[in-house]
Amino acid sequence: MKLPIIRQLFQNQSPENLEKTLEVLESYSEFRGTTEEDLNVVGEMITNICGALEVHANVATGMAEKDALNGFAKKVMGCIDRV
Repeated sequence: MKLPIIRQLFQNQSPENLEKTLEVLESYSEFRGTTEEDLNVVGEMITNICGALEVHANVATGMAEKDALNGFAKKVMGCIDRV
């Protein structure tokens, strides 16, 4: 997860485009010939896209962009701490 990438995706892509891209990446990750390295890269991309989608949703409900970005980062870090 990289906040600068999430911010870039949020600012430059619509939720619809992000959803379509997410579908493609999820499909690619299910291909049996995908290597572990590919899966790591795709997983990182999926996390960033999901972050941008969550930021879009939070901003749409009135949250400031900065707060939405920080909220997503805290959420992910909280999940990592529990593992």
